[in-house]
Amino acid sequence: MRDELRMNVNQQPHMTSPYGQPQPGYQGYPQPGYGGGHMPAGYPAQYAPYNGQGTAYQQGPPQGYSPYASFPSKTLATNLASDLSSSPLNLGMRGPPTSGAPPVSGAQNYAQFWQGDIQNGPPPMGATSQSRPPVSQPYTPGAGNLQIGVPPVSMQQMTNQMASMQVGSTAPSPAGPGYAPPSVTQSPNSAAYTPAAPPTFSPSTAAPTQPLPTEGVAQPPPRSYYGAPPPAQQPFPNHAAPFSTAGPTQPQAPPPVSQQSFPQAPPVSQPPFSTAPPLGNTLSYGGPPPHAHPSFPRPQFPTSQPSAFPGGPPPTSTPQLAGPMPPLPQPPVSQPSPYSSGPPLTPTGFLPQGGAQPMPPHPGFQGPPMASQGPPMTQANHVPPSQPGMSSGPTNASMSGPPPQQGMQGYPPQQNGAFGQVRGPQPAYAGAYPGQPNYSAPPTASASAPSAPKRLDPDSIPSPIQVIEDDKANKGNEPFTTGVRGQAPPLITTNFQVRDQGNASPRYIRCTAYNIPCSSDLAKQSQVPLAAVIKPLSTLPPDETPPYLVDHGESGPIRCNRCKAYMCPFMQFIEGGRRFHCGFCSCVTEVPPHYFQHLDHTGKRVDCYDRPELSMGSYEFMTTVDYCKNNKFPQPPAFIFLIDVSYNAVKSGMVGIVCQELKTLLDYLPRENPDVESNIRVGFITYNKVLHFYNVKASLAQPQMMVVSDVADMFVPLLDGFLVSVSESRVVIESLLDQIPEMFADTRETETVFGPVIQAGLEALKAADCAGKLFVFHSSLPIAEAPGKLKNREDKKLLGTDKEKSLFQPQVSFYNTLAKECVAQGCCVDLFLFPNQYVDVATLGVVPTSTGGSIYKYTYFQAATDQEQFLNDLRRDVEKQMGFDAVMRVRTSTGIRATDFFGSFYMSNTTDVELAGLDCDKTVTVEFRHDDKLSEETGALMQCAVLYTSCNGQRRLRIHNMAVNCCSQLADLYRNCETDTIINFFAKYAFRSVLSSPTKNVRDSLLNQCAQILACYRKNCASPSSAGQLILPECMKLLPVYLNCILKSDILQPGADVSLDDRAYLRQLVSGMDVAESHVFFYPRLLPLQKLDVESTSLPLAVRDSEERLSRGGVYLLENGLNLFIWVGVNAQQELLQNIFGTPAFSQIDPSMASLPALDNPFSKRLREIIESVRTQRPRYMKLMVVKQEDKLEMIFKHFLVEDKNINGGASYVDFLCHMHKEIRQLLS
Repeated sequence: MRDELRMNVNQQPHMTSPYGQPQPGYQGYPQPGYGGGHMPAGYPAQYAPYNGQGTAYQQGPPQGYSPYASFPSKTLATNLASDLSSSPLNLGMRGPPTSGAPPVSGAQNYAQFWQGDIQNGPPPMGATSQSRPPVSQPYTPGAGNLQIGVPPVSMQQMTNQMASMQVGSTAPSPAGPGYAPPSVTQSPNSAAYTPAAPPTFSPSTAAPTQPLPTEGVAQPPPRSYYGAPPPAQQPFPNHAAPFSTAGPTQPQAPPPVSQQSFPQAPPVSQPPFSTAPPLGNTLSYGGPPPHAHPSFPRPQFPTSQPSAFPGGPPPTSTPQLAGPMPPLPQPPVSQPSPYSSGPPLTPTGFLPQGGAQPMPPHPGFQGPPMASQGPPMTQANHVPPSQPGMSSGPTNASMSGPPPQQGMQGYPPQQNGAFGQVRGPQPAYAGAYPGQPNYSAPPTASASAPSAPKRLDPDSIPSPIQVIEDDKANKGNEPFTTGVRGQAPPLITTNFQVRDQGNASPRYIRCTAYNIPCSSDLAKQSQVPLAAVIKPLSTLPPDETPPYLVDHGESGPIRCNRCKAYMCPFMQFIEGGRRFHCGFCSCVTEVPPHYFQHLDHTGKRVDCYDRPELSMGSYEFMTTVDYCKNNKFPQPPAFIFLIDVSYNAVKSGMVGIVCQELKTLLDYLPRENPDVESNIRVGFITYNKVLHFYNVKASLAQPQMMVVSDVADMFVPLLDGFLVSVSESRVVIESLLDQIPEMFADTRETETVFGPVIQAGLEALKAADCAGKLFVFHSSLPIAEAPGKLKNREDKKLLGTDKEKSLFQPQVSFYNTLAKECVAQGCCVDLFLFPNQYVDVATLGVVPTSTGGSIYKYTYFQAATDQEQFLNDLRRDVEKQMGFDAVMRVRTSTGIRATDFFGSFYMSNTTDVELAGLDCDKTVTVEFRHDDKLSEETGALMQCAVLYTSCNGQRRLRIHNMAVNCCSQLADLYRNCETDTIINFFAKYAFRSVLSSPTKNVRDSLLNQCAQILACYRKNCASPSSAGQLILPECMKLLPVYLNCILKSDILQPGADVSLDDRAYLRQLVSGMDVAESHVFFYPRLLPLQKLDVESTSLPLAVRDSEERLSRGGVYLLENGLNLFIWVGVNAQQELLQNIFGTPAFSQIDPSMASLPALDNPFSKRLREIIESVRTQRPRYMKLMVVKQEDKLEMIFKHFLVEDKNINGGASYVDFLCHMHKEIRQLLS
């Protein structure tokens, strides 16, 4: 059985520049980021595009392809030769056949479910609808090699091509297949592109509407309408996959009427590489509207090709990249250019309208073709699947192909029965090249012309949803036992129970690889990072036992004499139990008399299973005074609340909300035993330009305020009465919290300090000689004269330059020094920001991120809409279990060592990770390197030990142990990797690198490392195959899609509207994320609510993050751990809207609602339960945003559809996969 995925994809041998000019006068409707943003005109495409959508379709999924059985393949023949359980994508290069009619437009299975109401994006103002030719060609997923590119369009051109072609394999062009350098014949065919002002990231700010071009836009012939299917439509009947994914989704113009016989030019309706379905055809809400994707400038085509196609484009003799087929001509100018920022021109020379699109019929129903829709009836291109040689898919009634149409001629592509192998030229083709798979459209009565170009089918490339669902089905039903060394756990998205049998639960430690190379040479060759993501205090589900607490009395925990590793299952007892052999350093240590126990006949201690430290992967030790600072047991920790009372903070309502909430929140301070009162003490400070300390001693009738105006030399004006027990001083505390909002209600002070505020909290903890946590509620850039004063340095001109990295670094060194002092005292800082403008998160965040704290940011905070989110975050932050004054060390067995660490902490040496605070959400990521050879017999061991003070003041050690296998064969490494953890590591590594390198360099190095990982697999582990195949290891087949999400993230490729503060905030946030958080952050979860079963406890099956997957008749829930959206399609059923929003009309839904109405119907109750459960799974409360299709906020939502291109130049999944293949081939050649 093989462990890999192979895909066949033909790339166009040579293309014009991927960096073409945008189309004239186009103001885009972008795919947003945390706010969509326009890219500047001519922003270069990150990767060149993919060439056109296939047109020959076969109904039914391929045979014998299990991983994607439920996703019918469109044009990528996934030739699943299973090899080491791999699944190949063949990105091979072949040219097209050269005769036969051009297909009009490929049938797309985009809207197989709600085909009645599917449209692609908001219509331009005043738009009439535009129709498309009928779907008219069955797809045969047979070709192992998918041709991508525009075919020759006349016999003359074909002859010219054949004369100049090279048959055989030639060296790839420097740019690689499908990514050719700009052609000299090319000239921009567009005027300047005017970007509109983008919206901002913050969910609370409304994105400005994007003006759509109206002036000078001619209306194309009004041949279509909303709602009902156009009479000419042939549906694509496949019913297997709900939607298909996005590649670069392009709009397509209808063929000009004058071209109905198609003797020469390829039809305009077939763009060179579009994933959008034909506009008049089954247009799902998935291809973007003509104005939806200004994402990349698309390659321009030579202007020597007249846009009116008088004689078709001239043949070009472009270099052949690989494979025996000849070059392909470039598409004519009036075909939608694959990467232009604007929509293609219609034959009349105006922008197509994206408004009403003709709606496809329901699957399984067809109407006869009508002459007004595209090609004449004699041009019918549907080949019935009943023709000989066609491989059939599952015998599902809804998947059978349409009946043969009148006037049908020619032959379908023939198959040899096995999926992915295509026979040679067909009789209908004049001069097809030898061995060329025939993807032809049948010839028409009037002329012979080649088939239209094909495109990598999004349904045949690895689907994250499919992989997630397969893992749930395979591993979600039985407990995961940790006793087997080197066993990879279920995916982070699978619900499973863990049984600790000697290795730490994956909830505590996840590794990038569970079988690591024996030597550093092998590790360097593979480039797979060796790392572990450790979450030492992770919260376990109720059905799992928390780590046992072991107390060895006054002598403390048993340790190895040499390396100081703690007693664990990897220690081997010898000499009848009197000594033990350390698994980490091989040293032999005497067993203390009180710990002695006899061994059984297997050499194990007879009390092995009675002692957690001998039989379990995770446990805790009580420590002795030797493990405490200054050799004395710690005091219980304290919480200090520091509230900004400047004008902005008071006016926004923040001060009142915080004070009101603290009255009840103080009853929920963390504690070990829920029945016992927490012994954490509390204190209160308010500040603007000066600081106000409060004495809330229980004996006082009223709180006393003391003002410290000398902020340059901070001190605490009182000791007794500042930190108090909540139960003793409750009356005084409540009186204070009532008075603070009144005291500062009329303040006019706008300036604030920040450094002295943290210094004040730190001094208070020092005076009380305890560790603790500061909760700072802050609103503006600290510009008042004081230590740590900052200036506004936000400078958009630095973006993309070598100086951009300075914007992520702190402005002043003051905060680094302050952070070091905080860590020494065990003073953790959590920062709640309420900015209305730039506050320099990169600098203010230094202390929180160095002390193990958190940053929460509520831009443009408004009490009415943001209060719920803020209060939920605050409650969880105050209540969650945490440790104080923590030190973590990772020990490893001989051969590897921990060399690098990522997260929110401070390191004063190379081994100890110091955390002033460590809560249940924080992770530390550790990278390992070889320092010697490892042995396959012993494997590799790691032990993470965290020394911390618990909430009630106990000093404890938490131990997590992990053993992994070692291998001398690369195939074993690639069989036991965990992609989600690799992506977590890559993101943290890349986001840290932006502090020292330009973002472009960071992206390039990440891309290069990923290509090296996959090239090494291809070279050393995969069976020989054609260079045109992209072969991915089975457990890494999602690496490209997830890596692309990192590359297009707002940190590495920001839109113009993403503020520097947002980027710094996200960068710091990701550094502490665990694998579950990073997974959903980079690849959000998208649930179709119209499929929700109220009777069932399970969620509807998620769909892929692409606009193509959205149905106009649907309602979807999208979450990424920070944002929660409900997207409502224009044609959503009235009953569905009534159940969710209490109104049947789409127009009456209020997009500003912050929560769903509590309606008395089963659907509403179930949906609110789901939202609640989704929120509880994430460490931060996600504010709900309702997004109506075609509304201005939709741009923000679309930014999270990560398989599509984005406005900032980020590639679509399909394009990126091709680019990755090009990189791999270059490395291999």
